[in-house]
Amino acid sequence: MKKVFALSLTLIALFAISTASTPRVNNDVPPPMAIGTTVEDFNLPDADGKDHSLNSLRGKNGTVLVFVATKCPVSNAYNERMEKLAQDYKAKGVNVVGINSNAPELAAEVKSHAATNKLTFTILKDGGNKIADTFGATVTPEAFYLDGNNKLLYRGRIDNARDMSQVVSNDLRDALDAAIAGKPIAKSTATAFGCTIKRA
Repeated sequence: MKKVFALSLTLIALFAISTASTPRVNNDVPPPMAIGTTVEDFNLPDADGKDHSLNSLRGKNGTVLVFVATKCPVSNAYNERMEKLAQDYKAKGVNVVGINSNAPELAAEVKSHAATNKLTFTILKDGGNKIADTFGATVTPEAFYLDGNNKLLYRGRIDNARDMSQVVSNDLRDALDAAIAGKPIAKSTATAFGCTIKRA
């Protein structure tokens, strides 16, 4: 009887250890938003606490929403490219807007990070990751291009490589150029890569 009891305790302990070491999967992340979906207007605060609506930030040819982070090395590798994108396309009627949905990264950190990295485009703080959930965003950086009517035309990576010298496919720019020219977008999705969004 003692041997059976000891064996039972051993099995319970082994089960507890194996369960504890199994990584938890966040099943609450919705699937990515479908291309062609029209996004409803929403409001989020910037790093100073000032509210902005999606419609107030929209350019005449639409909006690029990029989910960003302060600590993610992949997102940080794109800081210069994101700022250049914002500058290049503002004149073409497309506004770039950053969204930080990482729960551990507070507004003050978002503000100082933007200043340090000379990011001039508006960055919003998505407390409770509601907008990240709406879009089904999973990593930083991850881009979503909405046309002038807030219809989703492209989602995914900015380009194909973290290392700028290895870039051979400018997926987001290609999508923007096609849409602005009134042409069909050849590739409306491209898998984003980066750091997982740290949801609340």
